Amino acid sequence: MTISENPVSKASGEQEIHGAVSAKMWGDFTKYSDFPESRPLLAHYTSIETLNAIVTNREMWFSNPLYMNDFEELRFGMNEATQAFFASESVRKACGDDERYNALCGAYAHYFKEFDEKHAFDTYITCLSLHSESDVDGRLSMWRGYGGNGKGAAIVFDTAQLNHVENSPLVIARVEYASSQDRREWIGAKLNELAQCIEGMAIPSDKLYLAAHAFFERVKMFSLFTKHIGFEEEREWRVAYMSERDTGSKLKHLLSYTVGRNGIEPKLKFKFEPLEGVFSENNSLSTLVHQIILGPSMSSPLAVKAVKRMLEQVGLPELCDRVRASSTPYRG
Repeated sequence: MTISENPVSKASGEQEIHGAVSAKMWGDFTKYSDFPESRPLLAHYTSIETLNAIVTNREMWFSNPLYMNDFEELRFGMNEATQAFFASESVRKACGDDERYNALCGAYAHYFKEFDEKHAFDTYITCLSLHSESDVDGRLSMWRGYGGNGKGAAIVFDTAQLNHVENSPLVIARVEYASSQDRREWIGAKLNELAQCIEGMAIPSDKLYLAAHAFFERVKMFSLFTKHIGFEEEREWRVAYMSERDTGSKLKHLLSYTVGRNGIEPKLKFKFEPLEGVFSENNSLSTLVHQIILGPSMSSPLAVKAVKRMLEQVGLPELCDRVRASSTPYRG
């Protein structure tokens, strides 16, 4: 279907224009592979100390991507897309003249600056790994990389137990993997689609900011939920908090910080409790935890008993029957 054949190509109102461009930007998105249409088991590999902190405090800490080990991966999309946007000849040509082109570029620069100054600091993610129902041992590569080299634990969450809330400030989605070149080509294709929308819909000059916003929002999600293909075996899903989505300040009271070996860092200290406008009454460890797997380097019966005692003493005895030890023959 060409742009001229699109039934919304003649949209003139702000909602219609933004909706039409957004639909084009998200045309490659497979809705049924992400939450809430897909509700997989997701494992959080961590140290035994962090397991203790999670169950004791009923909270999980989300990290700012700019402070994480793979921060360059997360900056890749924003930086590459911004450079490509201002260098795009197809976008310049679609605008028709310098005045319209400058209006579009000014709008994009505004959205980028607003995100950089107001929202990037309070963007947080937590990383999980797709987990099979039949997997009772965990994956060795994840134990080595994130589970204390086998001395940690994997908390397996059942997302089927979550009640989805529209317009939640949290986004749950799987990570897409691609090479650097493939990601640059994706950005280029999106810019060509943006140019088609600008030209084919004859967007008025005073409405070009809507096209810039639709493209920027797509790029932002692309940046948060893509990684280099070298990380593909992690089978990662992410839960992301974006402050610009939290218009009702539903989670802003959980914004905090921590002081550690890397200095002071901002954190979102997410609580496993009913959170209005985010998740409903099922947001508890008792409901969400499907299994707790102890790493293969600490898989003794004594370790299992000790973790069960920990759960009993923090008031979560119902989780004791969900604890098991990995049988993978790895000692770290």
